[in-house]
Amino acid sequence: MQTLSIGDLDDPRLADYRNLKDATLARDRGRFIVEGAGTLRVLLSRSPHRPESILLSERAHASMGEELDALDPSCPVFVGAQAILDRIVGFPIHRGVLASCVRSEPVDPLELARSVQKQFEAPRIVVLEGLMNLDNVGLVFRNAMALGARAILLCPRTCDPLYRKAIRTSMGGSLCVPFARADDLARLLAALRRSDWKVLAFDPAPDAVDLRDLDESRLGPTALLFGTEGAGLSESALAASDRRVRIAMEQGVDSLNVAVAAGIALSALRSGDPVGGDATESARIR
Repeated sequence: MQTLSIGDLDDPRLADYRNLKDATLARDRGRFIVEGAGTLRVLLSRSPHRPESILLSERAHASMGEELDALDPSCPVFVGAQAILDRIVGFPIHRGVLASCVRSEPVDPLELARSVQKQFEAPRIVVLEGLMNLDNVGLVFRNAMALGARAILLCPRTCDPLYRKAIRTSMGGSLCVPFARADDLARLLAALRRSDWKVLAFDPAPDAVDLRDLDESRLGPTALLFGTEGAGLSESALAASDRRVRIAMEQGVDSLNVAVAAGIALSALRSGDPVGGDATESARIR
């Protein structure tokens, strides 16, 4: 492990950490930032992504010795006083833990679904349409990591799961659950159905099938489709699905938070043990 004390605030190796917005860091440098000790531990232990460098406060460095010992020797660990870190980043970083990672090349969403299909028996994946709230996207990934969703497919408008707030809210789920973005969601859903995926659109309409009436043991590969709480799923997405499914609620309540709905659905329809590989293996194709 290369432990390097920070002395020069203008060190070019620290450029990724200098108060760059997520979109700028992604577009101009092809990087994303992991923040916090918990998410760094997930990155090092469960994710296919590898840190290019790590920036720690002296206190954080002292508390993470065991995890850092397993690092690739080529990954530098920059260590400095909390005040120096705050000056580099441009605002207080209370956790004192940052890591810079290179973004992987985009993966075709249908190829990702087919890869999952080969590795798991009756897998569940999540499809998101129009989610532009980073907290909701992060929480969906957290649920997916906890409840066995093997991949998440995104429409063009859904926000980036590798923005630091989404990573933090996901508790590292967006570092572990593989994802891909579609250019045309309706076309992707049609292709999934041709590839023997059952597409279940979660919609509170009265004529939708009650989630409790579905028998998870009789479902093969299944894509769970969710939209925003306000507008819900688009007509084109609903038309491209096999079935509409609703989650029963008390009278007078018209919707659930989308991340809550995804958690309920994944728990209710959770499939059995994987055949060949595990979730970490499937993530490596990203």
